[in-house]
Amino acid sequence: MDPSTEKESIERLEEKDIPLSSIDYVEDPAAERRITRKLDLHILPWIFALWLLAFIDRSNIGNAKLDGLIDDLHLDGDKYNVALTVFYILYVLIDIPSNWLLKVVGGGRYLPILAAAWGIVGTCMGAVKSYGGLIACRLLLGACEGGMFGGIILYLSMFYKRHDLMFRLGVFYCAAPLSGAFGGLLATGLAQIHYHGYNGWPWIFFVEGSITVLVAVVAFFFLPNTPGAAKFLSAEEQVLAARRLRVDLSGAAATERVEEEKFNWREVRFALLNINTIAMSINFFLILIPIYSFSLFLPTINRSFTSNTVTAQLYTVAPNFLGFLTVLAFAWTSDRFKMRGPFILVGLLLAAVGYIMELASEDNAVKYAGTFFVAAGAFPCSPLVLAWLSNNLAPHTTKATGLGFQVAFGNCGAFVATFTYLSTDAPKYITGHAINLGAIGLALLLTAANIAYIRYENMARQSGKRGYRLQMVEDESQLGFLHPEFRYTM
Repeated sequence: MDPSTEKESIERLEEKDIPLSSIDYVEDPAAERRITRKLDLHILPWIFALWLLAFIDRSNIGNAKLDGLIDDLHLDGDKYNVALTVFYILYVLIDIPSNWLLKVVGGGRYLPILAAAWGIVGTCMGAVKSYGGLIACRLLLGACEGGMFGGIILYLSMFYKRHDLMFRLGVFYCAAPLSGAFGGLLATGLAQIHYHGYNGWPWIFFVEGSITVLVAVVAFFFLPNTPGAAKFLSAEEQVLAARRLRVDLSGAAATERVEEEKFNWREVRFALLNINTIAMSINFFLILIPIYSFSLFLPTINRSFTSNTVTAQLYTVAPNFLGFLTVLAFAWTSDRFKMRGPFILVGLLLAAVGYIMELASEDNAVKYAGTFFVAAGAFPCSPLVLAWLSNNLAPHTTKATGLGFQVAFGNCGAFVATFTYLSTDAPKYITGHAINLGAIGLALLLTAANIAYIRYENMARQSGKRGYRLQMVEDESQLGFLHPEFRYTM
């Protein structure tokens, strides 16, 4: 991204004899809606598509398992679970440096490059002939996808105000449960292909990986890096889009243009030593245990309801589609009320009901109904807790580091999730359901405690008890989220 982009926008305004004072940010609902609508139309479809494909490419191994992967690659014992786990080794290690790199490369270029890389690796998975080859591909897939999740959240926060962000995160994240529904249908059809010695499951990887590469290449030419580089905005709108973000942070932004912010270790420490970062990262870890185990093992769990492989695949569609709808509903409502924590509590309670149904009933219909509660409750919690931390961190380097740490630490939950449902526990999978229910219970307690802390801190700032911080620094923008005028989102 050329740092002079916004400067050029300003110069174009001056050439038209439009004084900059006339576009100093003043809240204008009509202008807000116009800018936000343009951002939605030109950014969200691509982000949605990339995340849909990311989730399909990481979880389609669950579909391939039902269509011969286990037998063809001789994955006896816990080899399949190990293949799931290795994906997350590099995935969690690169999140923080990847978020730092995003601004250097430019988010509109960096995210499609990541997608093209994992699409190539995903395509190659269809050609593996051994357990070792599968492990190598899963490691590389994790390395390529590792920066995507936190990168998308950071990228969107560079365009949207804090309390417009959740719905946009919901729009992109609802692709995760939709991938379960769409991926199950697609895998059912692709598994019927037998061509040139590749029978069934390889075509799941061949076709889905190739689609990812194609979409990534096109997205590379359409996604902007920053508001000042968004060609679909007028010169005046580019400047206003950037300035409204600074105003929204109530003095917590280090500079008006994110591309001008300089990396420094002080802001990194701010992120890592923050109570919100620590609490919400642990919370994300707990929330991802049921989400990942649900995504990876739902086809396997469904086999306890039916002996037919195709039926088991199709049974994944309805609960995942419900998850898609509830993510959108929770996201829209959360932005409307400008709250995150209370909605996480509701989602966790719904998911807990689902796992209780799985554990307490012997009726297959009740057990299958339980998967709907899990999907409806668990999936919305992930974007909610990510938006919660994003809302409560500033400036850019602090946010990039905090989100990177949250995604990295949270995804360690995958190491638990990949071993929650073992073949030796079939068909009831009591241990797996109990682990997920326990994780949800701990997340409920942590969420309630974090809400209490935020309420206390906001009241302290409102009453002036944090005003002394302004005397401790030469430039108040150095305080970031510690600024007395900055209010945490609850």
